[in-house]
Amino acid sequence: MTDPILLRVVQRQPYPLLFVTISGAHLYGFPSADSDVDLRGVHLLPTQEVLGLGPLRETIEESGAEEGRELDIVTHDAGKFFRLLLRPNGYVLEQLHSPLVVYSTPEHAELRMIARHCITRFHARHYLGFAETQWRLVEKQPRVKPLLYMYRVLMTGIRMMRTGEVEANLPALNQEFALSHVDDLLARKTAGAEKDELKSVDMEFHHAEVTRLRELLVRESERTHLPEHPLSQAALNELLVRIRTRTAAAPAS
Repeated sequence: MTDPILLRVVQRQPYPLLFVTISGAHLYGFPSADSDVDLRGVHLLPTQEVLGLGPLRETIEESGAEEGRELDIVTHDAGKFFRLLLRPNGYVLEQLHSPLVVYSTPEHAELRMIARHCITRFHARHYLGFAETQWRLVEKQPRVKPLLYMYRVLMTGIRMMRTGEVEANLPALNQEFALSHVDDLLARKTAGAEKDELKSVDMEFHHAEVTRLRELLVRESERTHLPEHPLSQAALNELLVRIRTRTAAAPAS
């Protein structure tokens, strides 16, 4: 991706980067015209900072407007991000595997391969928990966005349990699930505003659909071929040590 505004944001980051991708509504396939651009990535702290006594900038966040576009960027140091990959954390997997790549390195591609072996049956819990949170938001104030998020995370979790793949794009997921009401919600979200409310919504219908998908996700997690624990800790450790060693050997600028 060669968007000059996004590249400028990436280029002013304080540390070298392993990758930066686009997440959020753009990745999920339902951005509104006023949706923020969510950039997510991994930075590399200098070895002297990692070994020293000072506070570590393990997470760096920046948000604001760039030429009229609202965007934010969040990056984690490689060590923190790799540790998150060893937990049942769907967010970091989706960021790593996002096809909307703003900046990449050879290690990014290597990490994507290694991370496939981080996926476990317990990632289902992440998606079940997120769906529950979104449903409470829908009950409190019916809006298109949390309703779509709810369907998205449940479909992503089901797909992951079945195939071991990371697919976060709802239009792509719905090619398999073929839910016409999801297509209707997608059309409404992309044509409307980010916080568009649902003036009339059949809560009983959506509750039944969400319950069905939740139960399906539980069943798929019980019969999945995925392991209970990540199988890639050694490979992640080797990559991290290699990156840190290379950073330490690089001449100071």
